[in-house]
Amino acid sequence: MRKVPQIREAYKYINEAEEMNPGAWIDHSVWTAKAASIIASYTRELNSEKAFILGLLHDIGRRNGVFQMRHIIDGYNFMMQEGFPYVARISLTHSYPFKDFNAVFGVYDCSDSEKIFIKNFIETVEFDEYDKLIQLCDSLAFPTGFCILEQRFVDVSLRYSINKYTIPKWKATIQIKEEFEEKIGQSIYKILPGIKESIYR
Repeated sequence: MRKVPQIREAYKYINEAEEMNPGAWIDHSVWTAKAASIIASYTRELNSEKAFILGLLHDIGRRNGVFQMRHIIDGYNFMMQEGFPYVARISLTHSYPFKDFNAVFGVYDCSDSEKIFIKNFIETVEFDEYDKLIQLCDSLAFPTGFCILEQRFVDVSLRYSINKYTIPKWKATIQIKEEFEEKIGQSIYKILPGIKESIYR
């Protein structure tokens, strides 16, 4: 069983998803994938194509329609069904840079049994470098291009409001950014094209 699809398969999945549920989330996924690929290319241990595929499919659960946290379990189930457990894993872990089941934006619009599954998964999984990379890149991507973390933080907060987990989640994402910057020896912002211009967008 392959852990991730080939890139042509990944595009097939995202193109099918766009037909099922078109929206800004498609372009956000593409820019997340681009950020992940670029950052991975500056490291020794990460594969840039694998990073791209994981970024492209991290929100694949949104293919089922307009939901909030339901999309992570829908993505997990779909990718497991397709035989790609590692992509399924990313569907869940990308929403938890701060490793707490309650630390989410939006609501759990899924069943009680699904909530229990997600909670157990997040509490027991050990995040690897790809988990962290997609968690980071999810916050570096608008549908229109790359952005700095603070822009994405505000954007998500305006859409979903804030709670007591908001600041810890921001801090966790910033910590991941700093970890990758230590790996590559420079600011993430220096290697993402056009990110400076995004501040004035």
